[in-house]
Amino acid sequence: MTNSGLTAILAQRVMNWRLGLNRYLTGNRHWISLWRFQPLDRLPDAARLLEAAAPERYTIHADSGLVSVCVQIAGKTGEAHARSRPRAISLAIARALQIDVASLESPDSVGEPPAGVGAKRRAERQ
Repeated sequence: MTNSGLTAILAQRVMNWRLGLNRYLTGNRHWISLWRFQPLDRLPDAARLLEAAAPERYTIHADSGLVSVCVQIAGKTGEAHARSRPRAISLAIARALQIDVASLESPDSVGEPPAGVGAKRRAERQ
């Protein structure tokens, strides 16, 4: 999956937008260009996505350049760790919605958080 593919899925599932020709149809005869909504790269768009997702709870923790985000949506938990706050927020939301984002691991993302961050969750998975 690509960044633009994930953005389109999040726009449809979280924002309730429809995908049009080079634009998102936002409702009430309004639209925005595809390039104007970049939640993986822009903090205002990631915050808009987080608000629209309406998580039951979320935490954002930054330490030494690493951002860790945990969100719970409809009883499902998603975690992400990245150097970019917008990317971490967007990936955590995607994981809570059970969207496979494994192919989006990049130099900007990190696979495992530092010791102590999310240790309980990793222990549950094993």
